Amino acid sequence: MQQHIYYIRYALQFADMQIPELVTVFNRQVGSTGWTSMRAYHDQALIDEFQHRGIDVSAIYDGKAISFAHPIKYDIAENRLVTIG
Repeated sequence: MQQHIYYIRYALQFADMQIPELVTVFNRQVGSTGWTSMRAYHDQALIDEFQHRGIDVSAIYDGKAISFAHPIKYDIAENRLVTIG
């Protein structure tokens, strides 16, 4: 994604968060159907931060689309996000 100023703002914010906080941020989006360019920057920065930390995001991201159909939790033993529910 292009380094838009809003993407950068979110990326910096997420870089300062602990993994449980990032999971909470993701889970707040579950079920939300609204879509704006601002949300796109937010969501991509969030996924990028998980990936930057080496976390497997394949349960929610296929490289093109992010699924907010189910809440997630962090599996520390496997270093991956898993859906719950």
